[in-house]
Amino acid sequence: MRILLIMDPGIPVPPELYGGHERLVHLFAEEYTRLGHQVTLLAGPDSRCSGDVVTFGTNDLQRSNIKKYKEVFFVWKYLSKTYNNFDLIHNFGRLIYLLPVLNKPVKKIMTYGRPVSHTGIKLANALPNKNLIFTACSDSCVSTGNVAGNWKTVYNAIDFSAYQINEIMASDAPLIFLGRLDKVKGVHTAIKAAKNTENKLLIAGNISHTSDNYTYFKNEIEPQIDGVQVEYVGPLNDAEKNRYLGQAKALLFPIEWDEPFGIVMIEAMACGTPVIGFRRGSVPEVITEGVNGFIVQNAEEMSEKISLLGTIDRNHCREVALNRFDVKIIAQQYLKVFND
Repeated sequence: MRILLIMDPGIPVPPELYGGHERLVHLFAEEYTRLGHQVTLLAGPDSRCSGDVVTFGTNDLQRSNIKKYKEVFFVWKYLSKTYNNFDLIHNFGRLIYLLPVLNKPVKKIMTYGRPVSHTGIKLANALPNKNLIFTACSDSCVSTGNVAGNWKTVYNAIDFSAYQINEIMASDAPLIFLGRLDKVKGVHTAIKAAKNTENKLLIAGNISHTSDNYTYFKNEIEPQIDGVQVEYVGPLNDAEKNRYLGQAKALLFPIEWDEPFGIVMIEAMACGTPVIGFRRGSVPEVITEGVNGFIVQNAEEMSEKISLLGTIDRNHCREVALNRFDVKIIAQQYLKVFND
C-alpha cells in the first residue's frame, strides 16, 4: 500500500526527547516500511524515516497563529495535488488538514492522542465525506470525541525491542516518577507515597514553563528534593529512560486528570517495571491488576500497594504488555481499521 502519515510541525519526527505522537508516527513509518508498504511522511523540519519525507512549517511549539495558518495551506495544497498517490492518509495532526480530501474516495484515518473537540468532529461529519475513520488511543479518549462519525480505539505503542528487562530488584531499589512536572501529573503524591513507605524516589521529566506549574514546582516540589530520599534526575533521553525505569521497583503514576494514554506506563512495563496508577483516564485499560501493576484511588492505597510489588513477576509484566502494545501489534490493528 501507499501510505501517507501526517504530523504537525513543532517537534521533528522522531523527537530527541519528549514528543509522544511524533515518536509514534516514526514507529509506524518504520513498521509499515518493514512490512513492505510505501510510506511518505509529511511533518516538520528535520523529520526523517525510511520512506519519503516532505517537510513543512516550523519546529517551534510557540510559533504564531499566522505560521500555523500557513502550515494548513501548505497541507491543503499538497493533498489537493497528491491524494491520488495514496491508498491511505493517516493524520496524526490537525483535523483541518483533511478538509480538501474529506469527500475524496481515498481512505482516511484521523487519530487523536488527547481529549477531542466536539465542534471539529461535528463539523467534519456534517460536511460531505467518504471513508473517514476516527481513532483515539484509549476507550477513555474515544469517549471524549465520539459524538459523530465512525470511531475505533487503537492503543498507543512502543518498540519493545528497544527496552531491556531488569529481572532482579534489590530490596532498596528506588521508585520512579517520569513525566512532565505539572500538578495534574501528581508528582507531589508520588513523593508522599515514597515517604510513607520509606522508599527512595527518582523524579525525571521536564520542569514546566507555564507560570502556574513552574510556581507549583518551585513551591511544592523543589523544597522536597534532598538528593537522598527524593532525587531529581532531569529530562531523560531514550537510553537514560531505559536505565532509570529498569532499575526502579515501580513507576508511580498518580495522575489528577484523565490521561488519554500515558506511554510512560508501557515503557516501564517493557523494562519489567510494574506501574501503580490512579484510576483516571486510560489507567484501567493499560494496567492489568496484579499482573503489571495496581490501580489505586489515592496516596494511601498507593502506599499500601508498594508493599505488594514483590508479588509481580517482572518477566510476565513485560510479556503481557508486549502482547498488547508493541508497535508490531498496533500497526496491524491500524491496517485492520483501514481494511475493514
